[in-house]
Amino acid sequence: MKFNYLALVIASLVINTGASAQSAPLTIKHPEKFDALTQPAPDVTMPESYVKAVAQQAYIWGYAMVNQFNRRMTITQAPYPALNGGMVPVAPMGQLSMLTDYIKPEETFVTCPNQDVAYGLGFYALENGPIVIQVPDFGDRFWVYAIYNARTDQIANMGKPYGTKPGFYLLVGPEWKGETPKGINGVIHSSTEMANMIPRIQMDDTKEDRAAIQPSISGVMSYPLSEFDGKMKTFDYTKIPAIGDKPDPEAGEVKWVVPDKFFDQLDNVLKKVPPLPGEEAQYAQFRHLVDVGKKDPQIRKWMNEAAEQTDKTVIADFFKWKNNGVPAGNGWNRSKNNAEFGVDYYNRTGTSKSNMFDNKPDETQYFYTDNDATGAQLDGKQSYTVTFVKGQLPPVKGFWSLTLYNQRHLFSPNELNRFSLGTKNKDLKYNSDGSLTLYISHSSPGKDKETNWLPAPEGIISLYIRAYWGEKAILDGSWQPPGIEKGQ
Repeated sequence: MKFNYLALVIASLVINTGASAQSAPLTIKHPEKFDALTQPAPDVTMPESYVKAVAQQAYIWGYAMVNQFNRRMTITQAPYPALNGGMVPVAPMGQLSMLTDYIKPEETFVTCPNQDVAYGLGFYALENGPIVIQVPDFGDRFWVYAIYNARTDQIANMGKPYGTKPGFYLLVGPEWKGETPKGINGVIHSSTEMANMIPRIQMDDTKEDRAAIQPSISGVMSYPLSEFDGKMKTFDYTKIPAIGDKPDPEAGEVKWVVPDKFFDQLDNVLKKVPPLPGEEAQYAQFRHLVDVGKKDPQIRKWMNEAAEQTDKTVIADFFKWKNNGVPAGNGWNRSKNNAEFGVDYYNRTGTSKSNMFDNKPDETQYFYTDNDATGAQLDGKQSYTVTFVKGQLPPVKGFWSLTLYNQRHLFSPNELNRFSLGTKNKDLKYNSDGSLTLYISHSSPGKDKETNWLPAPEGIISLYIRAYWGEKAILDGSWQPPGIEKGQ
């Protein structure tokens, strides 16, 4: 009996001792907020392979935003509204500048320029205060103000498709909490302090319309709220001076992203651009890499090498149209999620490399190709036709055009000074069956066909269709561009 009693006491002590030892909860609670998660350890020793893997992802992810900030830094150095190199609108921070005609073919500021509209351009630092944006009366003319944040997503619905009224609108940053001033029609909230605006105003390719558009252009302005007095201001953009050197068209687009400077500039992006939902972990990895690279020259060297290699491979591949957007039929691709990228980093980076500053899909759909109907590379030494059968022109409420670019996605000079055809051209000749054939070749297809001719440089070319304010068939993808046929 004594033995059994003693054993029972010992067993009880063991059980009680074990129970008291488990003082913490058995289950470790999973963190429900990012701030509760363990963060990257700053003192780890990272091998070259890991550094380059993360650096490559950072380069792809941050390419568009570094591109944006570098453009802002350059453009806003202008002391007043002007034309950089005599062709690209530039202005101080908070202001904008306008073209009064189509953009000149020698420009290299942006790839895939548009010769259907009069462009404008302005960049803003909204941390310095709100910006007033003027909308003059455009009458029946098609127009849109594409306003972008640091991510190259559009942040406003402004233009003819939305029924925007003439007047004054206020562009504010994410920290703005003021009251809307009297006389302001509406407020546009940017998710980032960085913003820019590119007005596009349709203009026909006629002397009459070039004259008729000028009063509207003069009323397109932006300026700090401190200058707002409730009165519509005007600016004579026909007299703005040329500043800076003329670009070299043979060099291609200005190199806005430079690999060995990228991570210094990415550091600025990570500080200035707040993460989207779900991006917090990505930010943590990139910040960790950038911080370690500041302290360790070898790590930074590996980061730069990864950036250089990624620029030559991943980024360079985005210049091929088959790697942009999604298939659209007959050898063409179409833009996807343009200017509404969110976390679609693939299409955001591809657009930033190949054709920066798209409009969002309900404003414009873009179709592009490097190849003819057989899949062969388009070459200006050959002759091609693009035939829209009767009733199958791009279905739009705004306008459409077919543009030809060289291997740099820029214009090449030609004897007609013609780079696109479409709604703007009032002398296109239709075939007897109601179809429309456009001719692409280096040499003239014949005098009787020259109104429908896009002169091509010898060498690699690509074709690009814009459909502004598309009908349902454009938006849902059921309309397909025609195949490009070799020969006349």
